[in-house]
This record gives sequence, C-alpha cells and structure tokens, in this order.
Amino acid sequence: MDIAAVAIAVTGVAGTLGAALLTQRGAERNKRRELELGQVFQERRENLALRRGCYTQLYRDARQFATALSRHLHVLRDRTPGEEDVRALEEAKDTHRNHWSEALMVAPDAVIAPGGEVNMALTRVYATVKRLEQGDPQPGETLHSAGEAQHELWPLIKVMRHAMRQDLGVGGEF
Repeated sequence: MDIAAVAIAVTGVAGTLGAALLTQRGAERNKRRELELGQVFQERRENLALRRGCYTQLYRDARQFATALSRHLHVLRDRTPGEEDVRALEEAKDTHRNHWSEALMVAPDAVIAPGGEVNMALTRVYATVKRLEQGDPQPGETLHSAGEAQHELWPLIKVMRHAMRQDLGVGGEF
C-alpha cells in the first residue's frame, strides 16, 4: 500500500469527521443563542406585562385617591365626617401608597419622577384635609385652598399617565 494513498485516505476521513464535528458544534452554538434570545424576549415580555399592570393600578389608584380627597372636602363643607367617610379616604390613601411602592421597584426614572410629584401632591393635599378635619389647619389652609390644591392634582396625574404610556411604548399626545 502506498503511504501517500493512506495519508490521503486518513486526511479524507479526518476531514469528514472534523466537518461533522464542526457542523454539530455550530448547530449547538446556534441553538444555544436561539434559546438565550428566546429567554431574553420572554423576560422583556414579562417585564412589560408587570409594568403595564403596575401602571394601570397606580394610575387608577391616584385618580381614586384624588377623587376621595375631593369627596372628603365636600363632606367637610357639609358636615362632620363619619367613620365611613374617614375609612373611605384612608383606604384610598393606603391603596395608592401600596401601588406607589410597587411602582418604585419596577418603573424607570422617567416614570418615577412624575409619579413622585403626584405622590407628594396627593400627600400634601391629604395632610391639609386631615388638619382641616381635625380643626387644626395651618395658617392659610382653608377648605377653598384645599379644594384648589386638590384640583391641581389632575394635571400632574395626566403627566404621570403620559410618562407611563411612553414607557410602555403606547406614545401619543397628552
């Protein structure tokens, strides 16, 4: 047998086996990349769903808290608030606070900033309403000034909603 023929045969077999091995490794690498991309896509989808749910609750609760403050101011104008009136306001405040805490963990800074303004404004109006309810207002605090402050919540809530929609990719005008 000719050594050259053996060398060519060995080279041919080695090349064939090597090509199969390289093809298999390439396929495994592509499959691994495909799985990683699928996982990244799934995580992004889950994160988006989490933020969407959180934003929906926070937006709804901010509106409900603002509305509860308005109702409480109307009650204060007409009569002394009863237990049910106080409880309704406290529940709206607590619900908003809980969802605001959740948003702080999942929302980007572009949403946290306007959300923080809404939260601070709601807290300020709430504090004023409670001082008025208890008959211990600070200088200049009246039912009228509290009503004006409560009315100023709505544009802030609208800005927060816009930031949330932008983050979710829902864009659009105010």
